[in-house]
Amino acid sequence: MKILFIIDELEYKYFEFNKLVTNFWLNVEFLKRSHDVYVATKNMLNVKEAMPFCFCAQTFFKDSELYKINTLQNACLNNFDVIFFRPDPPVDINYINATYILSMTERKNTLVLNSPEAIRNKNEKLYINDFPSLAPKNIVTSNVNFIREFLKENNEIIIKPLNRCFSSGVFYLYHGDKNTNTIINTATENGKTSVMVQEFLPGIKKGDKRLIFICGEILEYCVQKVATNDDFKFNEHCDKNLKFGAITKEEKNIENVISDKLLKDGVIMAGLDTIDSKIIEINITSPCFFIKEINSLYGISLEKVITDKLENYICRELHKDCERVLANY
Repeated sequence: MKILFIIDELEYKYFEFNKLVTNFWLNVEFLKRSHDVYVATKNMLNVKEAMPFCFCAQTFFKDSELYKINTLQNACLNNFDVIFFRPDPPVDINYINATYILSMTERKNTLVLNSPEAIRNKNEKLYINDFPSLAPKNIVTSNVNFIREFLKENNEIIIKPLNRCFSSGVFYLYHGDKNTNTIINTATENGKTSVMVQEFLPGIKKGDKRLIFICGEILEYCVQKVATNDDFKFNEHCDKNLKFGAITKEEKNIENVISDKLLKDGVIMAGLDTIDSKIIEINITSPCFFIKEINSLYGISLEKVITDKLENYICRELHKDCERVLANY
């Protein structure tokens, strides 16, 4: 197959040194299986003669290291079998504009994972409300008084922006905190920007789990992301903050509730953050699967497990029309 990874700008700049990044491991595994793999960033997407294109660099694996060729080629997106769209948030206007170009691809021949329509329509924070039985109590608002009322009702809350990642801009607040007004006004930009406000889940003291959703299945491998130093949240990607996560029966059963809906929406890869068996976030833009850490904790090669499932899914989807024709012949 001919594969394109659209990755984050910082990841592209330090491409050869990104063994903490999920894209690095998947790129290497696809190359080992003799696929042609290219990388680009969202600002390299372009339209020429009403067709979607992308300036991209081919990658190669040599002496156990991953490299990219510095010479860029402007390739038509329709010439790729699959495009993995995985830049990091913030999901700003540049991010949204990239999804418009990706939506121009001819889907019969080219799969875009995750679907650009899903990226536009399914906010990572709001998405949990598609599954109310699995979501913590929450509101989404820019109204300062509404947030104060929710705080009074729940005593402890978490306030988070709708379009960032890696715990950026996330606040903890308890009823009676003298910084209440400052925190709420900062988070909402003085009542101008909507935020998600969730009830505080006590299980966060042990950290939240990152569950891996691939092609309709929640894998049995996961990590527990524990708080950094004296903070209440995980915001530093290092070994001391990533622990072995034994998936529970309740967490595995989440698959039965969400799988059909996510696949229908075009979400093939997701990272589910859970606390007390509640989903606090559904990461669909560039979910980190902590491959390096899980390989070490479980003694496996997670990149092979994920790539097996992706290859099977891609082949089924790309040959679906052919199979339908043969079935009717």
